Amino acid sequence: MKLPATPQNLRDRQRAETRELILKAVGHQLEQGPLEDLSFAEIAKDAKVGERTVYRYFPTKEALLGAFWAWMQNQVAAPLEAKLKTPRSLPRIREAINAPHDAGRPMRILMATDAWEPQVNGVVRTLTRVVAELKAMGHQVEVISPDQFKTFPLPTYAEIKVAIGVYEPVQERFKAFEPEAIHIATEGPIGLAARRICVEWKLPFTTSYHTRFPEYVSARLPLPLAAGYAYMKWFHKPSGRLMVATPTMRDELAQHGFRNISAWSRGVDTDIFHPPREGDPDPYAGLARPIFLSVGRVAVEKNIEAFLGLDLPGTKVVVGPGPQKEELEAKYPKAIFTGSKSGEELASYFAGADVFVFPSLTDTFGLVILEAMASGTPVAAYPAPGPIDIIPNSGAGKLANTATEGLREACLEALTCDRAQVRAYAEKFSWRACAEDFVRNLQPYPEPEKTRFWRRLRRLARVRRRPAIA
Repeated sequence: MKLPATPQNLRDRQRAETRELILKAVGHQLEQGPLEDLSFAEIAKDAKVGERTVYRYFPTKEALLGAFWAWMQNQVAAPLEAKLKTPRSLPRIREAINAPHDAGRPMRILMATDAWEPQVNGVVRTLTRVVAELKAMGHQVEVISPDQFKTFPLPTYAEIKVAIGVYEPVQERFKAFEPEAIHIATEGPIGLAARRICVEWKLPFTTSYHTRFPEYVSARLPLPLAAGYAYMKWFHKPSGRLMVATPTMRDELAQHGFRNISAWSRGVDTDIFHPPREGDPDPYAGLARPIFLSVGRVAVEKNIEAFLGLDLPGTKVVVGPGPQKEELEAKYPKAIFTGSKSGEELASYFAGADVFVFPSLTDTFGLVILEAMASGTPVAAYPAPGPIDIIPNSGAGKLANTATEGLREACLEALTCDRAQVRAYAEKFSWRACAEDFVRNLQPYPEPEKTRFWRRLRRLARVRRRPAIA
């Protein structure tokens, strides 16, 4: 029985409609010009509401962009949720996924990612190196990334750019490239658009889990872990294989109900990252030894303050940019903050340190751990996914007793590690092996279904372009 409308229900509906008008106006403004030109007055004019109304709903630009980001995700997710309830989509995809394929045959591989250069992080380094190795192996690779679209800075993290208006351009890229295998690396707007296309067109695809997204969001916003995991399970559910970097991460996701999980290890460039050589510059000249180094984004989810608060001898050095840098610089004036470093200069920081400290609890692997080890620098870390899979029995580092205690003791014990043994352990990892794992995990569209599908799509496009005959 339909309940009669009450004044409260009407007010709630009016608020929701006004809110949506404002957020649509934000999207329209971002399509027309850069983020810097975004103004509450123009948004109010576009939404046909008073400027005071916009401020009442969203008191700051940060609140406005945060709400717009969440709304944009929902715009893509809502129609997908409805489609997943239809019984025909997933079985068709599963049939294609289970078909065997020759991992050594060159393929056209499409990769969709919201993390790409100029971002500096382990996800970007992994993806760029794997793409380079894939091309060297003879594969054709098409990367869809944020640098190809209009973007705005992620609220609370301006260094990360979020792409907007991506669905139709991504669809056109699919049609132009006609991929045989599709990999969706991230869960942002580009990943969502690629996922939507694959589900609607019944194309098999794979995904990967690079960041502990629920923990990451909970560290920044008052959202429960359960909400983050519900979204991640929904996103990865139709994937043929969910690639993860470590056994610990695989087991953790399995406990949360994820399926089709496969191993995809990481590599390290042992030519760039190497022990100190005669004549190499010393970035720590004049600083008290030992040098305890941390490299990565200076952000709350990286738990950098747990390192900075330790009572350690010598000097603490933090390399990397991030939204928490100024705050921590002011709070810990004795620590050295260098900002972003790359290439040979970054390698010199790794090689010259006495211990590399990795305090993060939210990473799925921690590529910087291997980079430190390749430089001969032992690692001290908490027993979190990544470190707990790499460090035990390696002779290349030490783990804290728990995820909250014992990091200081691990740092001091790591000083006793044999640096030659640390380097030897890192040499077991290679980017070629990482790329080969990736290819084995892919789920290409099998012949002859693939050829028929793209032929039908091309024919349909030609029909739609054909001018009508009067």
